[in-house]
Amino acid sequence: MSQFYYIQSDHLYQFAKSVTEALGARSDVAHHVAEGLVQTSLRGVDSHGIRLLPHYLQALKNGRLNSHPHYRFERTAPAVGRLDGDHTFGHAAGSEGIKHAVNLAKEAGMGAVAVYNSSHFGAAAYYALQAAKQGFIGFAFTHADSLMHSFGGQRAYFGSNPICMTVPCQDEEPFCLDMATSRVSWNKILQYREKDQPVPTDWGVDSQGNETQNPYDVSYLQPSGEYKGFGLAMMVEILCALLTGMPFGHHISRMYADPIHKKRYLGHFFMAFRIDGFVDAHAFKTRLKQLMTEVRQEPAADPNQPVMVPGDPEKHTAAERSRTGIPIPKPLWDQFQKYSQQLNIPLKKKEN
Repeated sequence: MSQFYYIQSDHLYQFAKSVTEALGARSDVAHHVAEGLVQTSLRGVDSHGIRLLPHYLQALKNGRLNSHPHYRFERTAPAVGRLDGDHTFGHAAGSEGIKHAVNLAKEAGMGAVAVYNSSHFGAAAYYALQAAKQGFIGFAFTHADSLMHSFGGQRAYFGSNPICMTVPCQDEEPFCLDMATSRVSWNKILQYREKDQPVPTDWGVDSQGNETQNPYDVSYLQPSGEYKGFGLAMMVEILCALLTGMPFGHHISRMYADPIHKKRYLGHFFMAFRIDGFVDAHAFKTRLKQLMTEVRQEPAADPNQPVMVPGDPEKHTAAERSRTGIPIPKPLWDQFQKYSQQLNIPLKKKEN
């Protein structure tokens, strides 16, 4: 059985921020990296959470990521803009992008921002939630290297290209749908390799296109809903590659398989909407609360597994991990200990 150490989220944030700064990143950049990773782990999305910090730090040390980006934002229309992320961490470039989308929406009612020259940005929810917590409906999209098995094809062309929508709700955290257009993300497969556990049969296929439960044999991810997920992935590719001018499909640099110094040239796409441009904002949020409550009260096929609204599992996990701490598997803990000792940055586990 895997051994875990538990760290309180605020301490883990401070550790991740301090380490990232110590290795040369500007304070605002380090903040978004640490906040994005810790928030994602707190919500239980471990595939895109703090486990990625060592990879990002290696990319920083080897020149893939820019520690001191010079952002360039161009407003091209009343509600539209473009942001040059200057090859920094995707968490920082993405946060800058959604900030501009919200600012455009404050003035024009909606805002759409295309971010280019960026890198892997982790969980899309981190950005869309920034909009929702300011009272806006938020959307976040990004693309990835070719990992999704093409429907009817022999290999992958699109990545897992996620879609995220967040909506502010009365008396609870925002509604949040954050989904890959593949059945799971590639980082989820890597998690199972780390644990040396078989994956569900319908998650991925081997290099010959055959379903496999061996995580080491998975070459491509299965699309969510067969041709539907494949089609949604192409939609996201249009937003994040064609509208940003970034590479698409097989032309995208690979996160793990390409040299760690090679820049990614990824694009993201963000949108924000003012609710009061359509209806009274308070009434809207109250009705959303009613909608979510009614969905949760739908008859369950299994009494022990009630019907949930998208985002409910993450809300439940966040509440639990706020109390118990974020679980860190021993191999990752050992890596963090090395950073702690080398950089003289304290790292402590939560006491029972």
